[in-house]
Amino acid sequence: MKKFLVCTAGLIALGVAAPASAADLAARPYTKAPPPMVAAIYDWSGFYIGANGGWGSSHKCWDITNFPGATVVPIFREGCHDATGGVVGGQIGYRWQSAGWVFGLEAQGDWADLKGSNVSGFIPAWTNNSKIEAFGLFTGQVGYAWNNVLWYVKGGAAVTDDKYRGTVTATGALFDSASETRWGGVVGTGLEFGFAPNWSVAVEYDHLFMGNHSRSFTSTGVLGAAVIPVGGVFRTDSIRQDVDLITARINYRFNWGGPVVGKY
Repeated sequence: MKKFLVCTAGLIALGVAAPASAADLAARPYTKAPPPMVAAIYDWSGFYIGANGGWGSSHKCWDITNFPGATVVPIFREGCHDATGGVVGGQIGYRWQSAGWVFGLEAQGDWADLKGSNVSGFIPAWTNNSKIEAFGLFTGQVGYAWNNVLWYVKGGAAVTDDKYRGTVTATGALFDSASETRWGGVVGTGLEFGFAPNWSVAVEYDHLFMGNHSRSFTSTGVLGAAVIPVGGVFRTDSIRQDVDLITARINYRFNWGGPVVGKY
């Protein structure tokens, strides 16, 4: 009987001690859930500088209005040609971004080698030649960005450095020439891709509206210095001009406009 009471008391004591021991165990540590992934948003804001290169075509139509010293009535159409070739240059600008909209200002300057010619319909013995040696664009931009992809349109002022030459069709000898700095307008569009936080590449198309300008050509005396002295006005032509450009561009953007931001 005594042994039974001792065993019973031991079991009761063990039952009381077990909950107490469980209560003394350390609480299970709490682990905070990891934060959600941050999606990087490409920021187009800031100053940028870059380079470009590509191809251009200048369409020119010539109408002779004076020859030599007498007004041509009615105006006689000498014909048209496309002056084509390569272009290479650079651009500098600034953009600022508001939500998905991107606004900007840009100046671009390129060397060019756009050359072409046509035999004159007025006097087939001579050929009209033209060349654009350089051009500049001063534009405003507005676009919309999908993260690091930007589509934009642009418009503003354009200027071209034009050279004109009259040559003898049979021999190529120069008999008169003219040059001008011509101002006009430009519209264009481009698609740009940011491939690194500060770097982007783009392809762009521009159309230049350069209008109709009247130019007087000075004689070299090849066709008769006794009639038109060297340096005198040999003829006057009204020349219409438009230019199409397709260029590939690369830009480096400075971080002055703000860093890449995150969006949850």
